[in-house]
Amino acid sequence: MAKIKKTIKNVPKGRAYIQATYNNTVVSLTDPFGNVLAWSSAGKMGFKGPKKATPYAASIIVKNAVEKVREYGLKEVQVFVKGVGMGRESAVRSLYANGINILSIKDITPLPHNGCRPKKARRV
Repeated sequence: MAKIKKTIKNVPKGRAYIQATYNNTVVSLTDPFGNVLAWSSAGKMGFKGPKKATPYAASIIVKNAVEKVREYGLKEVQVFVKGVGMGRESAVRSLYANGINILSIKDITPLPHNGCRPKKARRV
C-alpha cells in the first residue's frame, strides 16, 4: 500500500468559537464553513476543579489552540462567544495577543424567550 501524504490547506480566514461556562472554557478554531481545525479546553490543558473557569486558564487554552492552527496559516477570525463564564473576555483578548486578527465578535449565548413551564404548585 502506498502511503498517502496529507496536504495541509491554507486557511487565512476562519471562525473562533468560545464556550465559557461556570465550570470550563472550550475554544474551537474553524475554517469559514465551520470545519474544526483545532480545539482546546481547560481540562485538556491540565486545569482541575474551579481553576478551569478562570481567565488565566482561558488565555492558556487560546495559546494552545493558536499554536496548533499555525500550520494552516490562520490570520483573521470572526469570534462567536457562548456562555457566561469568567473566561469569555480573557479568551478574546488572548486571541488578539497571540497574533490572530479579530474581524467581529458576536454573542451567541442562548436566551430563553419564556423558558420552561414552571412546576405545578405544591399542595400540602
